[in-house]
Amino acid sequence: QLQASGGGLVQAGGSLRLSCAASLRTFSRYNIAWFRQTPGKEREFVAGIAWNTGAKIYADSVLGRFSVSRDNAKSTVYLQMNSLKPDDTAVYRCAADLGGLSRDSRVYNYWGQGTLVTVSS
Repeated sequence: QLQASGGGLVQAGGSLRLSCAASLRTFSRYNIAWFRQTPGKEREFVAGIAWNTGAKIYADSVLGRFSVSRDNAKSTVYLQMNSLKPDDTAVYRCAADLGGLSRDSRVYNYWGQGTLVTVSS
């Protein structure tokens, strides 16, 4: 019900835009968040956007470099990633939930398959 895309290989300092397309009914009422994970590390919250207010929250590590947005007409959420660093290398997944916007991955009921982002130095 969620499909992430847009990953790829990019040099440090470059940009990528990830997309999360949803087939959820009433998509506009879901909070959407992005998480990332690398082997051996815990899943890390990246960014999220609320369904009603459009409020956005970010991890400190991406603040000022990443921007999350949504287009409810297209049932799609975007993650614009600028000034990418090698530490941003990970599999990125989007998640959705009807509850409050949260940095905690455990509250999200719907998950998409990941898209791999690789940042070379």
